[in-house]
Amino acid sequence: MAQRTGETEFTLDPSAELAGETAASEIRGRSPWYLAWRRLRRNYVAFFSLFIFVAVVLACALAPVYAHHVAHSGPNSNHILEVVKVNGHPQSVVSVGGVIKGKLVASLPIGPTWFGGGGKFVLGADGSNGRDEAVRLLYGGRNSLLVGIGSSAICVFFAVVLALLAGYFRGWIDFVITRFFDLFYAFPVVLLGIALGSALAINGFHHFGISVQSGSLWIPTLVISYVLVPYVGRPLRGQVLSLREKEFVEAAIAQGASPLRVMFSELLPNLASSVLVFFTLIIANNIVLEAALSFLGAGVQPPNPSWGTLISSGRDFIVTRPWLSLAPGLAIVLTVLSLNVFGDGLRDALDPRAKVKVQH
Repeated sequence: MAQRTGETEFTLDPSAELAGETAASEIRGRSPWYLAWRRLRRNYVAFFSLFIFVAVVLACALAPVYAHHVAHSGPNSNHILEVVKVNGHPQSVVSVGGVIKGKLVASLPIGPTWFGGGGKFVLGADGSNGRDEAVRLLYGGRNSLLVGIGSSAICVFFAVVLALLAGYFRGWIDFVITRFFDLFYAFPVVLLGIALGSALAINGFHHFGISVQSGSLWIPTLVISYVLVPYVGRPLRGQVLSLREKEFVEAAIAQGASPLRVMFSELLPNLASSVLVFFTLIIANNIVLEAALSFLGAGVQPPNPSWGTLISSGRDFIVTRPWLSLAPGLAIVLTVLSLNVFGDGLRDALDPRAKVKVQH
């Protein structure tokens, strides 16, 4: 439907907005997912951000290939007493320090060799054991992405289940679940994560038939997913409460559909777009939270690398070897920024209210 006032045309028809030079017959009758895909693929910034994120994931996934065939070093391989040739000149991986830039330094790791070291120590070495920083950066990215994506999947799953139960049944079930959400809202996320992560990092978790050893990646994954469930579940609960009053839900109940069928066959498909956007954005949030917890010693535990632990270990060399902290910091910024930009584009594409356009 369109109205023309003077030279300004207000278009409320999504077909008119999306068609452009395409015939309206090719769009009319299409599903909302198809229309969302058409909106998304025209957002080149979002697609470029998705490309960056995929490139980061692939680079981290290929960390063993790089470590074995290029750097010839593992993420925890010690090279503190070794000597490498850089542009034909021998150089200690970790040399004796001294007073550098007014600061007393006990030891000084080798700097980035770029292409002069034959693929070794491209980003230099860390100061404690002379480990290859580029290898640890890629392996640390694998751990950070595993924790971020895994915790997001667990968080969204339980948030959706609790939101469906609270919004559909209402009553005392809604009261109990809502109070559970409020309980977590009373604690700052980072402080609660530090408390749980620190407690589990020492002895692990051995209760209810579940045994998780200390130092396992499951500990930060479960802690992060646990503390963020209310922040996803509460908005979804509000949408379920609204959808619960719609005619298609009443029609399904009138036809004898069970509560389980109504929740997962009627309500959940209408939440799919919101869940997808939440999942995309919560990954970025969880990567940052994992880095913060690991930096403070409550996340990924040494010797396992992560971007947070790499920043923490590099802060002692921030004056002489700033790239030890800058490299993982830039990796976090690049990954989180690409996810946020893509998530915003995905939200705009899936938002059915993003159909009003003013054409001059």
